[in-house]
Amino acid sequence: MNCDVLIVGGGLAGCSLAVALRSARLSVAMIEARAPRAPGGWDARIYAVSPGTARFLEDIGIWRHLDAARMTRVSAMEVHGDGDGRLDLSAYDSGVAQLAWIVESSLLHHELWETAKRQANLTLLCPARPQALMFAPDAATLTLDDGRAITAKLAVAADGADSWTRQAAGIDVSFHHYGQIGVVANFACQLPHRNTAFQWFRDDGILAYLPLAGDLISIVWSTPDAHAKELLELSPEAFCARVGDAGGHRLGKLTLVTPPAGFPLRLMRPPRRIGSRLALMGDAAHAIHPLSGHGINLGFQDARVLGEELTAMPDYIDCGDYGLLRKYERARAEETLALQTVTDALQRLFAPRNAGLKALRNIGLNLTNALPVVRDSLVRYAMR
Repeated sequence: MNCDVLIVGGGLAGCSLAVALRSARLSVAMIEARAPRAPGGWDARIYAVSPGTARFLEDIGIWRHLDAARMTRVSAMEVHGDGDGRLDLSAYDSGVAQLAWIVESSLLHHELWETAKRQANLTLLCPARPQALMFAPDAATLTLDDGRAITAKLAVAADGADSWTRQAAGIDVSFHHYGQIGVVANFACQLPHRNTAFQWFRDDGILAYLPLAGDLISIVWSTPDAHAKELLELSPEAFCARVGDAGGHRLGKLTLVTPPAGFPLRLMRPPRRIGSRLALMGDAAHAIHPLSGHGINLGFQDARVLGEELTAMPDYIDCGDYGLLRKYERARAEETLALQTVTDALQRLFAPRNAGLKALRNIGLNLTNALPVVRDSLVRYAMR
């Protein structure tokens, strides 16, 4: 099989790139091991989708088809330090409609997948697993475990932080393990959240409450491995009590809706995000601490930029042209580096249990809270 663009990985980033190429004069193939299931009960894996990402999803025809009853706008955010520090962000005060949207992973993935299935210029290979990848000056050839071979002018690695494609291309990366696990779960809360997100920097990690539809919330507790293991082994009643205590019972009594799950937290920066006939995107190109809530937005913006470059290129340009790929790499370098650096710095700043540092970081939160111009700048940047 021959195509112009081969996307390895049909997750959120890979699917969004495939759909973004719907009007391109290119033949596209995408391989994925298993198709996503339609959302049933509430998904514990949720994302804070920025307004900029929402615009991209609207542009590619996805946003309007998502179930509005399962999506929640974030109108305000309270950030609490590990002392008396506090930062309040408000969409109303900053003159914007919302700070972000909270959307379930399965809801996004299923809609992207269903849209991709109807796309005329896309061949969807699922289930399919890669076995070998070879690069030549004019093409990349991927061999599947069932013996089929796909030759493409450009291969795109969109197969996650542990990307098989990146490794097969000889791009070695090193992970910085934070020694933390992100514990996630959904709850019904006694008091209304009023579309407010909450975040606490605590001695035992960083806890976030994120509003869901109705009286539901989703939590992400980024906490040391040993504490995470303890949390995951608690009974449902004890786990609810522990999460409620950690949030100062801000939303009253909590009732567990989905069982807790955990995933390890890592930082990853590849030495480069392109190669000959290769582009990395999504988690294959960057891994970041979830405290900013922007990891998924980086992946979607990768898809937006690469999709725009490939769609707008003249007919005489090869879609695997190294100069074209360099434009994509340069366009994504600044935002990715900035977010990785800021989130990593914040994680390191709040990790040490040092009295002097504790006072300094809480003063910093209060100072930022006292300067509306700085607060508005943070909001505007986060909305990109």
